[in-house]
Amino acid sequence: MELFLATQEGDENKALPSVVSPSHFLQTDFWASFKEAHGWKSLRVQGRYNPATYLDTWTGLKTAGFTCSILTRTFSLPLVGRVSLAYIPMGLELPENPEIMAESKLYGKILSDFSYNLRRFLNKNTLCIRFDIPIDLLSLEEREAYRKTIPCRFAPDNIQPPDTVLVDLTATEDEILGRMKSKWRYNIRLAEKKGVEVRRGAAKDIEIFYDLYKTTSRRDGIAIHNKEYYLDLLERGQSVASKDTRVDLYIASYQGEPLAAIITLFAGVEAVYLYGASSNSHRNLMPAYLLQWVAIKDARAAGCKVYDMYGIPPTDDEGHPMHGLYRFKTGFGGKIVHRPGSLDIPLSPLYGFYVLGERGRNFWYKRVKKLLVGR
Repeated sequence: MELFLATQEGDENKALPSVVSPSHFLQTDFWASFKEAHGWKSLRVQGRYNPATYLDTWTGLKTAGFTCSILTRTFSLPLVGRVSLAYIPMGLELPENPEIMAESKLYGKILSDFSYNLRRFLNKNTLCIRFDIPIDLLSLEEREAYRKTIPCRFAPDNIQPPDTVLVDLTATEDEILGRMKSKWRYNIRLAEKKGVEVRRGAAKDIEIFYDLYKTTSRRDGIAIHNKEYYLDLLERGQSVASKDTRVDLYIASYQGEPLAAIITLFAGVEAVYLYGASSNSHRNLMPAYLLQWVAIKDARAAGCKVYDMYGIPPTDDEGHPMHGLYRFKTGFGGKIVHRPGSLDIPLSPLYGFYVLGERGRNFWYKRVKKLLVGR
């Protein structure tokens, strides 16, 4: 395998057989630029490899290509000093050889080879390369089998939600509605009938969204970014310079009072429901249902093929603290997929100490702090 920076020029021998656009928004230049403004650095590499190295039955071209966006972050560890982490969200994607990705042992081998070659572009003090791999599996049993056989270490916690719902937008609006649970269709009609109004907001409406989001954070015990983070996302996503990605804010109101809001990103063939917020008032008017329906229709009109609800609990477990989220998102009639989760390729002997620190941090924020919020 050979890697080189995508910005390198002047070497004809490094030309790829093809350059394929990323299929997930987390691999776009838009997202890399946005994250650079919030504490990360980014680089994009191009690579080529011989599929026959991994597939004995391969009889096609000797060279296949890919591109990959990598985010890096440098921080301090107690008693250690400055270290770095490399993160590859929804990568490495092999658009010409999805069969390699489907075979966990083969894919693990190519991730390892990729990581070995990537090291020269990273800081010497990089602890590991962390991946959220773009594999969609249709059952928990498939995911467990994939996780057991891929030769990589799984991270203490997932960065991206491993379980989600994908709504097919290639159908007609009537077909999409028909796939929803009947109660969901009823709630959409109820919100419209009762006078809930949905409008597309601008960046100047960030105060409305953030006030609702703070209410949601207190009610559900979730962590949120500062207001400037969401403002920057909206400003970038609504800029005329952002040709391939659009970010919209939708606000649902009743008699002038904002009840709920969502932020949805449109990138190529996918639309993604990133953030949702709601007040504690007039919840019986079902504004969240109408918000999603308006965003789904807009995504379909924009040419998107799928609407990603982006994050649910793994099962329909009534004891799960986010069970309500599972019921809400699955009711829109999408396909439930299970991704393997975040995995690591360690690069430093200090990796083990970092993992211990991560586990302690996760315990504090996801267990202790949530309990304190609920008191």
